[in-house]
Amino acid sequence: MSSASSPVIRELGVPVKAVNWVRLHPGRGPDGGPSLLASMGQNNGGLFVLDINLEIGKCRQCNAPSAAQQYPTASFRSPATGILYIGAHTDGHLLRYDPAHPERGLEDLGAIDGDQAIFPTGITEAPDGSLWIGAYPGCGLTRYDPATGEFRRLGSVDPVDKYLYPLAGNDGSLAAMVKMVQPHLVAVDPATGAFKAVGPRITNPEDKSQRLLFYKGLDGRLYLESHAGNFRLRGLELEPVSFLPPAMPGIHATYKHGYQEVLPMPGGLIAAWADGEEGAGLFRQLRLTSTQPDVAPRTLDLDWEGGGSNIFMLHRGPDGCIYGSSFLPEHLLRYNPATGETVNLGRCSVSLGEAYTMGNFSDGTMAIASYPHSRVSLYDPRRPYRFGTDETANPRDIGRLDQIGIRPAGMAIVPPLKKADGTDVPEKMWIASLPDYGLWGGTLAWLDPKTGAHASHRHLVPDCSPFSLLWLPELQLLLVGLSTEGGTGTQIKAKHGAFVLWDPAEDRAVYTGDFGLADLPSIQALAPAGPGRVYAQLSHSRFAAKTMGVEDVRPRIALIDVAARRAIAESTLPEDYGIMPDQAQHCVFAGPDAAYGLTEHVLYRIKPGTCETAVVHRLAEGDGFEAPGPWLGRTFYFGSRWRLRSLTLP
Repeated sequence: MSSASSPVIRELGVPVKAVNWVRLHPGRGPDGGPSLLASMGQNNGGLFVLDINLEIGKCRQCNAPSAAQQYPTASFRSPATGILYIGAHTDGHLLRYDPAHPERGLEDLGAIDGDQAIFPTGITEAPDGSLWIGAYPGCGLTRYDPATGEFRRLGSVDPVDKYLYPLAGNDGSLAAMVKMVQPHLVAVDPATGAFKAVGPRITNPEDKSQRLLFYKGLDGRLYLESHAGNFRLRGLELEPVSFLPPAMPGIHATYKHGYQEVLPMPGGLIAAWADGEEGAGLFRQLRLTSTQPDVAPRTLDLDWEGGGSNIFMLHRGPDGCIYGSSFLPEHLLRYNPATGETVNLGRCSVSLGEAYTMGNFSDGTMAIASYPHSRVSLYDPRRPYRFGTDETANPRDIGRLDQIGIRPAGMAIVPPLKKADGTDVPEKMWIASLPDYGLWGGTLAWLDPKTGAHASHRHLVPDCSPFSLLWLPELQLLLVGLSTEGGTGTQIKAKHGAFVLWDPAEDRAVYTGDFGLADLPSIQALAPAGPGRVYAQLSHSRFAAKTMGVEDVRPRIALIDVAARRAIAESTLPEDYGIMPDQAQHCVFAGPDAAYGLTEHVLYRIKPGTCETAVVHRLAEGDGFEAPGPWLGRTFYFGSRWRLRSLTLP
């Protein structure tokens, strides 16, 4: 395409500047007085640490040395030294902030264990001052010696599972919880690095009667509360106990993401978020109370500066505005094309992860489906914004539709129908979800927003997950594209994806198969291609190719005559189109004059009636179509990491 006819790219701003993986770290400062640190993650500018002035709320902000260090997935403040250590995702480095030497900032101590530790899961401190660090995806354990700066990498402690959460006891004992497929405890000899599995394990994560709670008690010893009894760790063995002490305050137990917020600082001061995960998810206000009854509570306003949160997905709302979700934390954003106004509306789900998909009901309300747990929120743009779970909240989080789905990749709104016997079926929202961590077989669920009635179906094809949805009005059927992915932490079992045609009036499948397409990978996205015809994008997700033991394949486009139950054309995307974006569930879609698709850097048009593609625009390195959105006329809206942008055809 010549420069004279090139699309016009516009920058529309950075809609959300919020933080994730937020933890408070109370302790004793260098002067012996109360000290409070906070660790916060973000995308633009990397994670950062706040050293908070407890008198006025002024913050010393220390950003990570590398922009790749975005998420403080593991953090630990040493009770002995007051130093804060952070295991950073996405590069798997260990960072350090010493409040006694703030001029050093946030120091990079090096890689924990290369590609086997890109997501640090937990940090614990042994009596000798050494740190033990667990990590994903290698299920690996690493020892770091602060005195020498040396890493001792012990490697994986389990051949199947990927997550590891360590704890050290005051008696010199050391153990780690392995998760997610068959959770169990591994005892470790700190001197030799030898380890062995001990105690009961969870053989079926869906069996809620099986439980393992591993924690450090008030007495400094390590305990396991389980469905098979209660135990205390002694060396490399578990011994039964009749009494379990409470968990030690301030210690990151392996079944919790955050510290218990009851740990007083010197003088009895206790800090908790006034607007954190239980509220607006803003993390701007600290509530300070005291164990001393004559000290009045007070609230501090913090002055940290955010750089920007990645945009996860975008959607055209019923009012013509562009709505979208930021990524960790999930805030709902709105862009008004008529005025150019961009607004961060705030929290829209209990989940606080990200909205995977949205849809519009005929009455002008929106459905928002969010990770984790595929929670559903209902929002009316015509009413004042007030998030909550009560009857008058807007948006209102109404909860899960089943206990299996966690990542709601696809959504379709199906209009009112009639069953074969003449019974009326109301308008429903349908959601396709990947399963929870450690599980296989996702769910296809529906919701009647008027009554709250809902139902869910699983294993439409064994070990596959509903992923992409498209309502076909001319056939009165719902087309479901199945992914081979299981839950995070699993290895793929299913050899091929599949298609299912679902009759939403009768709530049953009428066809399951491949439409004649060979070697089907996952069906990532679906788009209308004319009456009775559909485009399907076929590939494995980047996440599955990296972590789930599946061979990566070049993405393919297929044109399917659904009524005839056969594919009529197919092509592989050219190599120079590059790789798919991380969020591939929206990578083929209807455009103003044809179906369009995208890779991470290329927007392409599909010639109608064929699978021939032509490049519409190629983004430069450093930019990407990470969050594809809707078309409004000849303008396409999308997110490039934290930036909202648009592309207008000539």
